[in-house]
Amino acid sequence: MDTTYKNVHPYMVECAAEAARVARGVTAGQLADPTHCGDWDVRALVNHWVLYTSHGLEHRARRAALPEELTGRDFTAEADWADAYARRLERAVAAWDDPAVWEGEIDFGGGKAPAADVASMIVKEMAVHGWDVAVATGQELRVSDGAARFVLDVVETHGDIYRQYDGFAEKVPVPDDAPVLDRALASSGRDPKQGVTRKVDQ
Repeated sequence: MDTTYKNVHPYMVECAAEAARVARGVTAGQLADPTHCGDWDVRALVNHWVLYTSHGLEHRARRAALPEELTGRDFTAEADWADAYARRLERAVAAWDDPAVWEGEIDFGGGKAPAADVASMIVKEMAVHGWDVAVATGQELRVSDGAARFVLDVVETHGDIYRQYDGFAEKVPVPDDAPVLDRALASSGRDPKQGVTRKVDQ
């Protein structure tokens, strides 16, 4: 598991930093704007993103359940929510900066899953929902090719499960030579050129 930690944790660090940057680019006036994620406006999308990629990531590292108070909170109600999100991301990433945390299984999706798989899926959430938020607020998600390839691998590995529970839409066709991030987005049911996502992964 030490190898997984060494391979994945750097992408967790990178994607968390990019998620924090995108969050800081969201203005208060954009929170009520529509998104390409079903009926969710920017506020609903951001609250889902913040909950699961920061609080959820840290709680899973600690093998603790998310308290109800958090699952119903409107994080964007606080003016400094983006800075608070960045701080919480740092705590979550630090909680996973221990090879032992990557061992064993974690409660996930009503069952149990390997800790490394759970961590990888949440890193994917940081990037894919980061892209969703960026598109909805006139920004661009910027990740390295290595991080994009990692996200593509996670999407392709777990895509059928997400689709089984209506988490992903069907794949969107893209050219074989499309950028890696575009291929990852398309494989998750997002249109990288038009910013169209028919369903949101949970």
